[in-house]
Amino acid sequence: MNQIIDFIENITTAQIIDIWIAIGIIIFFRIFSSGISYIIIRMFKIKSRNKKKIKESAFYNPLRVFFIILGFYLAILFLQTPLNLSKEIMDVVTKIFKIVSTLAFAKGIAESFTPKSSLVKKMKDRTNKDVEDSMFDFMLKIIRAIIYIIAGFIVVTELGFNLNGLVAGLGIGGVIVTLAAQDTAKNLFGGLVIFLDKPFVVGDWIEMPPFEGTVEDITFRSTRIRTFENSLVNIPNSIISNSSIINWSKMEKRRYKTNLCIQIDTPLEKLERFKLKIQEMLQEKEGILDDSIIVKFDTIADNGINILICSYTDSVDYTSYITERENINYKIMKILREENIELVYDTKTVYVKNS
Repeated sequence: MNQIIDFIENITTAQIIDIWIAIGIIIFFRIFSSGISYIIIRMFKIKSRNKKKIKESAFYNPLRVFFIILGFYLAILFLQTPLNLSKEIMDVVTKIFKIVSTLAFAKGIAESFTPKSSLVKKMKDRTNKDVEDSMFDFMLKIIRAIIYIIAGFIVVTELGFNLNGLVAGLGIGGVIVTLAAQDTAKNLFGGLVIFLDKPFVVGDWIEMPPFEGTVEDITFRSTRIRTFENSLVNIPNSIISNSSIINWSKMEKRRYKTNLCIQIDTPLEKLERFKLKIQEMLQEKEGILDDSIIVKFDTIADNGINILICSYTDSVDYTSYITERENINYKIMKILREENIELVYDTKTVYVKNS
C-alpha cells in the first residue's frame, strides 16, 4: 500500500501520459476487435459477403477475445519501461497472454469441427454418402476432444509443469486410473460398436426392454432415448452393445392379423362368400400388399369355425398403421353384417348343485 502511495506521489507527467496512451491502446483494441476479426475472416472467405454468416464463423468470437487480450498485453508491454515493471511481473503477464491465446484458438479450431460449421458441411459433401450422420458427429466429438487435450498439454507446459514427471506420475497411478476408467472404456468401445455395427442411428425408433422411444443422441458414454412418455433416458453404451435391440424404423411393412370365430352352423356357401368379400376388400385397399393376403378356413374349434385373415401393409409408422388397421376392422364388421354372420365367443356353463 505504501509503495502505491509513493508511486502516486512521485508520478511524473511523462508517466501519466504513458498510462493514458496504454489505456488508449486497450480501448482501441476493445472497440476495433470485432472489425479486425471480421476483416481477417472475410479475407479467408472471399466468396462470402454475408455479414451474419461471417460473424457466425467458429473463429469470430475467439479472434475478438484474442485481440482484446492483445490490447491489454501491448498496453502492459508499453508501460514496462515507464513504470519499471519487474521481469517477474512481465513473465506472469506473458504466460497469461499465451494461455488465454491458446485456449481461444483451441476453441476456434474445435468449433470448426461442429455439425453446423461450413468446413464440416464441405467435408461431409466430399466424403462417402453412406456415412451416417450419427457416426460423423461421433468422429467430430473425438476430434474436438483431441484438440482440447492438446491445448491442455500446452497450458500445463506453459505453467511450468514437467510433462515427463506428469507422465511418470500417471505410470505410477496407472493401475488406479485403469480400474476407475473401466466403465468409461467399456462405454467408449460400446459406442464404437454401435457406429460400426449400425443397429440404429439418431432419429430411429428402437425398443430395448424395458425402454422404447426415439434415439436423440449418441455420445462417448451413453445413448439418449426420448420415450413415448416424453421422458429422456440415458443408457450406457456398454449395456446397449450387449443387448437385443428392436429397430422399428427399419420395418419395410407391417402385418395385420386377426382370427374370427364364426358360428359352427354357418352355411358353407355363406362362409365362402364371406371369405371372397374379405379377399376382394383387401385387394382393393391401397397400401395392402396383394401377394401377402391370406383369408383361410383355419381350424374347427369346439365352439365355432376359425377364419384366419392376414395381410401386410406398407404403413410402417405406428399412427398410420393403427389407422389402417381400424379401417380394415370396420370393413370386416360391415361384411359380417351384410352376410348376416354371427361371431361366437368362449362360453362356460356352470352347474350349481343344490345341497
